[in-house]
Amino acid sequence: MFAENYIQRNSLPAEIQSPPDPGLGISIIIPCYREPDLLSTLNSIADCRLPECGVEVIVLVNHSEAEDQTIKDGNFHDFNVLNAWINNRQEEKIRFFAVGPVEFKKKWAGVGLARKKGMDEAIIRFNRINNSEGILVSLDADTTVEPNYLVEIEKYFRLNPAHAGATIAFRHQLEGLTGIHLQGILLYEQYMGYYKKAMGYTGYPYPMFTVGSAFATRAGAYVKRGGMNRRKAGEDFYFLQNLVHVGTVGEITETVVHPSARLSNRVPFGTGPLLKKWMAGEEDLRQTYNFEAFSDLKCFFDKVAGLFNIDSDKYEELLTSLPVPVSAFLKEVAFWNDLHALNRNCASLSTFRIRFFHKFNAFKILKFLNFSHNRYYKKADLEAQVVLLTNKLANQPQVFKQ
Repeated sequence: MFAENYIQRNSLPAEIQSPPDPGLGISIIIPCYREPDLLSTLNSIADCRLPECGVEVIVLVNHSEAEDQTIKDGNFHDFNVLNAWINNRQEEKIRFFAVGPVEFKKKWAGVGLARKKGMDEAIIRFNRINNSEGILVSLDADTTVEPNYLVEIEKYFRLNPAHAGATIAFRHQLEGLTGIHLQGILLYEQYMGYYKKAMGYTGYPYPMFTVGSAFATRAGAYVKRGGMNRRKAGEDFYFLQNLVHVGTVGEITETVVHPSARLSNRVPFGTGPLLKKWMAGEEDLRQTYNFEAFSDLKCFFDKVAGLFNIDSDKYEELLTSLPVPVSAFLKEVAFWNDLHALNRNCASLSTFRIRFFHKFNAFKILKFLNFSHNRYYKKADLEAQVVLLTNKLANQPQVFKQ
């Protein structure tokens, strides 16, 4: 069985006892913590056109051991409501399971651990039928899906058999939003589009949206990557940026998921807290990273081939040819040490190029952006930066071909 070592190494107990259908091909995992709109999410899945493979939906109701008793009681109530809904909606090719309420240790309780617990449960079930090609789909309990959601996910992975995973197109729910709340989520979506495209403009080969309710991965790739992390926020970002080390992470654009644009302080950062700060006047979503910082980074990435087998003298010479923010950052993080190690372990330029961007990855790019804006740049008007980027991309349409 493909995941036996992973399951044993992580001492994973099976929460769902009924055997999986031999034709199971898609497992949707939904962490659930104080979710008043869960049934809207489940109804949207139940209303989907069914794919050829079997589908399971695993809802993991969870809370921290340190949670207030009223919240724990609320989770038990939601669990019972969920089970009643499941008993009335069971179908042959799509099965819904309620797991929990699971009580996590205070130190680790959060969305990362909940997502990991649910995904690990899906791995156990795929392992029982030895289906490493099975698809794990990450969704949130406040997110609705469109009727073609399941068939498009199945179609994408069938047409791209070598891909390890994919992100899924998204648009936030706007119904009922007004004023600065509506303005805030529209600005945030505009910022996300700008950031992804600007990453691609630099020459970074893995630009992508990282939204917890909008990605999928093959079961075998999930195991090879080491599973989901336990971060209390940003777990999706870290998982997907590391998944590219396993294989290609593409983009499903023929269907759309609709996350909530609600205000929230459940996690330290993300859509909910950012909108809350915006509405309180503590965050200006009209300002974003200056496009010049991405242009500086492009100057560096354009020279990647010249870094292969470079010696220290040539490297110092190259630093003087780079934009000052980039050369200062490379010195700050002692990047020569990473570069030297890369060259010791890469026999060809093609291998070096791949491993270079595993080292100078999305995490390091974000560090550079923050470094350069602390010392050299100021945040700039979002719409103006979008225009600058759009004009540059008009002359470089090939940068987004993967």
